[in-house]
Parts: sequence; structure tokens; C-alpha cells
Amino acid sequence: KEANVWTQLFDFSYHCNQMADAESAGSSRGFGGRGRGGRGRGGRGRGARGGRGGARGGRDGDKEANVWTPVTKLGRLVKAGLIKSIEEVFLFSLPIKEQEIVDTLLGEKVKDEVMKIMPVQKQTRAGQRTRFKAFVIVGDENGHLGLGVKCSKEVATAIRGAITVAKLSIVPVRRGHWGSKIGLPHTIPTKVSGKCGSINFRLVPAPRGTGLVAAQCISRLLVFAGIEDAYSSSRGSTATMGNFIKAGFQAIGATYGFLTPDLWKEFELAEVPYDKFAEFLAQEKRR
Repeated sequence: KEANVWTQLFDFSYHCNQMADAESAGSSRGFGGRGRGGRGRGGRGRGARGGRGGARGGRDGDKEANVWTPVTKLGRLVKAGLIKSIEEVFLFSLPIKEQEIVDTLLGEKVKDEVMKIMPVQKQTRAGQRTRFKAFVIVGDENGHLGLGVKCSKEVATAIRGAITVAKLSIVPVRRGHWGSKIGLPHTIPTKVSGKCGSINFRLVPAPRGTGLVAAQCISRLLVFAGIEDAYSSSRGSTATMGNFIKAGFQAIGATYGFLTPDLWKEFELAEVPYDKFAEFLAQEKRR
């Protein structure tokens, strides 16, 4: 009799557990409620109320996020196609405040390269705070070069920021000949120099076929600028690569600072784009 009683109790508890499992599976907390039916894929996720996910991360959201909405006069003129060359921007010394301007005018020709990533630290009461500093160069290998430096907590963020800064600081690079003017320009037109920290850097024109007689980081700068032949000399602590790159960039950017006889001719300056397209800018502002 005792064995039969224990058997009945076991069967009763087993059936109760089965019923509880079935109720939980069909209740609001189970598969049809807070799970995939209610707040899961059907509710807060991908279902009826789950429009949150589709609106933010869907393809339409990505397309809207990638659309460039210019906020400066120069950006509006570039997007409208009224300024088609970056030389027009340099001619009137117009400040570039948006990286999309460079992307639009130079297109896919622009390349970027990370020159150095170094950790920097700051002493605080809680200890040392470490961040990462990135040096990035951009150029099209055809007379345009930019250098960007950015510091951030994460390496990827520092690199992205440095690329943006480099595009905003892009400068024209003048090229010339050594000796007779035969063929395309291949070297720098004159001797130029730059300085950063303790480093004094100098670039000297070289005959065609010489190549780039410079350190590796300076050679990358010259390649991105479109210079094929050049001699270089430097003094100071060139092991500090950050200052070395800055001195080289300053020297390369100084190529248009020397007025050679072929630039003595009088040029009639055209109207400034802001004045030339004043009506268009006024209409855009009203909108």
C-alpha cells in the first residue's frame, strides 16, 4: 500500500510539472509572450513594435546617413557643381571646413596612409590616463598633400579623426624640373626647408632618375605629393618621427612660397566664387 501511495504521488507531481511547463510555454512569458512573440521578435525586436530596429539600422537609414548636407558656402557650391576643381579653392585661399569637399573634388584619387601610432599618457590623481596619437597622410600623388594628427582613447577613432584633419589641411605642391625643362615636372622647383622641434629639414632638387634620397617616412610624403626625384638633409632628433614628418610636410608645402620668374606675369584674378554665385547662395539660405 505504501508503494502504491508513493507511485501515485510521483505521477501526480510529474503531471503537475508537465502542466506548468505547458502553461509557461503558452503564457505571456513564454514563446508567445515576452519571448519571440511578444517583446521578442514580434514586439520590441523585428515585429510589429520592432520598427525601431528597421528604422535605425536598415538600408534606408544608412543611405540617409551617408547623404552629405553641406553647412558652409564652399560646401554648397561644391555639391551644386559650381566649383569643379580644388585649384579654384586654393586660388582664392578659401578655407576648407568639410572633408567631403576634398572627397568630391579629388574623388577616388585620394589615398591615405597611417605613418605612426604612439601612446601618450597623462598623470592624474587616479593614475595614468593613456590615449593614442595617430599621424596620417593623404594625397593623390599629383600635387596635393595633407597631414593630420589626432589623439583619442581608441586607435580606430584616432585614425578616423586624423584622416579628417589631414583632408582639411590639404595643400598644393609645386613641382618643377632640374636643368632643362624636358618632359613632365619630376622634382621640386627650388630648395625648401622646414622646421619642427629640434629638427631642421631641407629638400634639394635632383636630376631625373635619381629617385628619393630621404628617410622612409619622408619618402612616403614625397610619393603622396607626386615628387619622383629629390635630395634631402636633416639635423636634430630625427628619431622623433612625429616632428620629423611635420618638418617634411612644412618643407613640401613651402614649394609655392617662392616666386620664380615664370610667375612674374600679370594674371587677371577672376571674381571670388562667393560673389560670383551670391544669388545661388542667397536662394540656398532661404530654403
